[in-house]
Amino acid sequence: MAASHRVLLTGANGFIAQHILSQLLEAGFSVRAVARSQSKIDALKKSFSKYVDTPQLDFGVVPDITVPGAFDEVLVSDPPFDIVIHTASPFFLRPVASTVFLDPAIKGTTEILSGITRVAPTVKRVLVTSSFAAIVDFSANPISNPPKIYTRDDWNPTTYEQALATDNPNISYAASKSLAEKAAWDYVKEGKGNFELVTLNPPGVYGPLFDPSQIAKPEDLNTSTNIIYQTLLRPGLKSTDTVPPTFLYLWVDVRDLAQAHVVAATKPEAANQRWFVVAGDLSQQEMANYLREALPEKRDVIPIGEPEKTKKPEGFYGASAPETEQVLGIKYRSAEESIKDLAPQLVEIEKRAAASSS
Repeated sequence: MAASHRVLLTGANGFIAQHILSQLLEAGFSVRAVARSQSKIDALKKSFSKYVDTPQLDFGVVPDITVPGAFDEVLVSDPPFDIVIHTASPFFLRPVASTVFLDPAIKGTTEILSGITRVAPTVKRVLVTSSFAAIVDFSANPISNPPKIYTRDDWNPTTYEQALATDNPNISYAASKSLAEKAAWDYVKEGKGNFELVTLNPPGVYGPLFDPSQIAKPEDLNTSTNIIYQTLLRPGLKSTDTVPPTFLYLWVDVRDLAQAHVVAATKPEAANQRWFVVAGDLSQQEMANYLREALPEKRDVIPIGEPEKTKKPEGFYGASAPETEQVLGIKYRSAEESIKDLAPQLVEIEKRAAASSS
């Protein structure tokens, strides 16, 4: 049955997208994986070698997702596409001009939608990987009485003008996700697309890399994984160091998020909805605890902190999204499994980097 589905996956080399690609292929879908450069495609071909010379997997390169008609060439397929999963959007946390986030996120989204309308009218459903950043108000105090409980009905209130006026990447990145997602919903509301839209809004995404052998050194890690490495595992840290405060407690395992994409790609009830994919709370202290358990050889490096103090402060915001489990059937992994599955990969990458530099 699934082989009748033909999927275009953008940003296919990303942390989340590689897990989506793996689960799509395992489920029997036929996929065209798109990335920004041939070198990224070559890495994907190594990771997915068993599918490379099969009708199930082919590849496309789109160097700049913001230019008009960027996706037109890769959207042409025989057999034609019926599903598009758009995960491509820049994410890193360093001070940059806001346009670095805003333009690729917004234009990349509207470009792929208009491309579908122009050259791939067979597409029945489009999934956009949005973010909790499109839901949360990062400018509000995270602590309140009663605590704020975010749901999929909430929207980040930052305007384009406010985002342009700041060089705080937390605010501009978050705005890029909400504005890109709004642009997608507006596109559909204006009747321009003949497809159903689905957006998925994960918070912090953690867990194992699909193929750690792709990563030459810790600096090449995706942002959320790199934060774990830099704050809790990098050389130079000591067990007596403090565990840094948690900025974002809400989290989900990357494999569960990938499953949510795969289910939402075809499930009729998933159409024209936002899906807040959130497993619960996870603190930096909890991560440190799990890393120390998983990596006894690193106990002199990983900060001990205060192992008992894993809970968030009283009044800190939370989340409620029972519909994701009920409708998409997602059973969330535990934080312990997620972090412990990642832990040995981080050590492997660190050793590889040390060996290549010596």
